[in-house]
Amino acid sequence: MFAVIRLRGEVGVSKKIKDTLAMLRLHKINHCVLVPDTPDYRGMLQIVKDYVAFGEINPEILSNLLKKRGRLTGNKPLTEEYIKERGFKSVEELSKSIIDGKISFKDLPDLKPVLRLHPPRGGLKNIKWQFSRGELGYQGENINKLLNKMR
Repeated sequence: MFAVIRLRGEVGVSKKIKDTLAMLRLHKINHCVLVPDTPDYRGMLQIVKDYVAFGEINPEILSNLLKKRGRLTGNKPLTEEYIKERGFKSVEELSKSIIDGKISFKDLPDLKPVLRLHPPRGGLKNIKWQFSRGELGYQGENINKLLNKMR
């Protein structure tokens, strides 16, 4: 399971990249979505790698994000009652099942698939260079540090 965060705007972006960002539901800066690790999504991420940061997310980070940033329809926060109605004991159990692929956001109709994050505490290194020198592109496990800064 990949976490994908949009870091750059859309001024001067080609139509192909704009359409791919729209298909990923990344309409604004600092929005995050979770996508499965399939060849189709890998191709989409390869197209938009100069505008997003992505990598494998940990269950602990995902549970923290869902607690703080998870929203239901009507912009209501994610509650324990909603999680228990869906058959899960806690947010941690829900996050593990999402990462393992047992359940998706389509199976949770009221839970919004986009997480709106804060700008990162301490700032970004650079949003014009790839991961070794900046923040863009594939980050692997280091995406968890960036998500923790943006919680």
